Amino acid sequence: MRQGYIEDYDPRPGRSISTLAYEYPPAFHVPEHAHGADQVIYATRGVMEVSAGQSFWLIPPQFAIWIPARTMHRIRMPGAVSMRTLYLRRGVARKLPATCTVLRVTPLLRELIVEAVRIGQLRTRNRLHCALRDLAVFHLESASSVPTFLTLPKDPRALAVAQELIAGQAHNRSLHALSASAGASVRTIERAFRSEVGTDFATWRRQARLMKAVELLAGGSSVKQVAFAIGYRQPSAFVEMFRRTFAATPKAWAAALAGNRPPA
Repeated sequence: MRQGYIEDYDPRPGRSISTLAYEYPPAFHVPEHAHGADQVIYATRGVMEVSAGQSFWLIPPQFAIWIPARTMHRIRMPGAVSMRTLYLRRGVARKLPATCTVLRVTPLLRELIVEAVRIGQLRTRNRLHCALRDLAVFHLESASSVPTFLTLPKDPRALAVAQELIAGQAHNRSLHALSASAGASVRTIERAFRSEVGTDFATWRRQARLMKAVELLAGGSSVKQVAFAIGYRQPSAFVEMFRRTFAATPKAWAAALAGNRPPA
C-alpha cells in the first residue's frame, strides 16, 4: 500500500467488481485514503459523513456516493453504520462523472448492491456475475444525482464557524456569535468564505440547511420537525427555500423519494 492508497479491495485480474461489507460503531472515523478503483459507498443503515478535499456530504440510506478512483476521502460515522461498498474496475462505469456525486438509490439498485456484496467478487467469465454487473452499472449510471454537499473553508477560524453551525443548526446562532466563538470578526469570516468557498456566508448557511433537511426528510421527519431542526422559526419559510432549490415542496419531495418517483 502506497502512502494514503489502499489497494487491498481493488478488483483482481478476472474480476470487474469487488466488494466490502462492514459494520461501524458510532463515532468511528475512516482516515483519509484513496483506492485505485472507482467506488460506490452505500449504507443500508445509518448516516455517513464523507469528506473529500474541501467538500462535505451527509449520506443517509436512501443515497450512495460515487467516488472516482484515486480520490482522497475520509468518512465519519455519527451513529452505527452498516456499509456496503462496491469497487469497480476503472472503465466499467464510463458514464458516471469524474467527480464525487451523491446518487439516489432505488429499491432495485439497493438489492443489486446487496447481492453483489453477498457474492463478494464479480468475475468477468461468469455469465451471472456479468449480468449482475451490467444491471448494477446501468442503474448507477441512470440514478439521479442529489445536490447535497458543502464546501468547507480552509481558514481555521472560518472552518470552526462552519463546523459549529453544522453541529448545531437548531440553535440558529448569528454569524456575529459564531465568529466571536471562533475568535474572529464577522468581516474576517465573511472574507474567508468568499475567497475559499466562493460564496457569502448566508448562501453557505442555506446550503447547509438544505443538506441537513434532505437527511432528515429521508429519515421520515415531518416538515415541521425539519424546519425547527435546521433553525427556522416558521415552517413556511423553510418550505419556500426548499421549493426554490428542488422545484418541489419538502412534503412532495419526501413522498416521491419514498415512492421512488420524480416529484410532481
